[in-house]
Amino acid sequence: MKNLSIKTDPRLEEKLNTYPSKIRPKINALRQLVLQTAKKNETIEAIEETLKWGEPSFLVKKGSTVRMDWKTKNPEQYAIYFKCTSKLVSTFKEIYGDTFKYENNRAIVFDLKEKVPKKELQECIELALTYHKVKHLPRLGK
Repeated sequence: MKNLSIKTDPRLEEKLNTYPSKIRPKINALRQLVLQTAKKNETIEAIEETLKWGEPSFLVKKGSTVRMDWKTKNPEQYAIYFKCTSKLVSTFKEIYGDTFKYENNRAIVFDLKEKVPKKELQECIELALTYHKVKHLPRLGK
C-alpha cells in the first residue's frame, strides 16, 4: 500500500467520543474501512476526515463525500451515507441487491448485530471515493 496523506479535523475525534460504547467500534470500523480503501487505490493521494452536518465525513479529490453516523431515533442501527443526488446507491442496489439494506438513495444501513459484508462495502466506498472518474460509465464501471 502507498502512503496516503490523511488530514484529520480535531473535531472528528470529539464526535467519535460522543457515540455510546456499543456504537463507537462500529463507526470506527467503517472509518478504518474508508481509510484502507483510499490507501489501496493508487489514484487517491489524500483524504480529509472532517465533520459535515455533524457527521464523520471523508473527502477526496474527484470523489463524492462519504459520511457515517448513528442516530438516537434508530438506536439499533448505524449507516454510511452517500450523496443522494448521485447514482451511487441506485448502482449499489443494482449490483449488490439485498446484500445491504438501503435508506432511499442516500445510505446503506446496518443493524448493530449484523455482520458487515466488508468486501462488498469496500467496493461501494471505492466507487464513492472515485465517483467523478466513473460516473459516466455504465454501472459506474462495475
